[in-house]
Amino acid sequence: MLDIECFSFLNRDLENDMAPILVVATNRGITIIRGTNYRSPHGIPIDFLDRLLIISTKPYKEEEIRKILDIRCQEEDVEMSEDARVLLTKIGVNTYLRYSIHLITSAALACQKWKVKVVEVEDISRVYNLFYDVKRSTQYLIEYQSQYMFKEISAGEAEEDETTAMVS
Repeated sequence: MLDIECFSFLNRDLENDMAPILVVATNRGITIIRGTNYRSPHGIPIDFLDRLLIISTKPYKEEEIRKILDIRCQEEDVEMSEDARVLLTKIGVNTYLRYSIHLITSAALACQKWKVKVVEVEDISRVYNLFYDVKRSTQYLIEYQSQYMFKEISAGEAEEDETTAMVS
């Protein structure tokens, strides 16, 4: 969300002897630099881009998501059945890792309320149905937007915005 003035400030700051370490993350392609009419990779000015070390990232694979969720269960002292872990991994693959991590905590709290020690598939399903991920929440809002007091976009615009948000 940086514009040309922000990049100028950062560029000047990076020339200082006490220059900070700057981490920039983006998912923008070749696009317009905000505040100008020029196109550049990631929407970042070329002179600033030359100063960066670019690290390629890739989406997590299913087995990596599984390992991360296992570690998170250990860190939160949550005992979970194997079937529940498989379901949680599928949810992480189909939605977002952060969402599936939130489900660990939610399912553990639900089990604690029912005085159960091990999180099972039913517990994961219960919290999955209670708490929406971004895609399901957006779909719900589009479907029922006519029932809300303030609806600022039409159904066609909502579909465009959802597609744009997923691409950006």
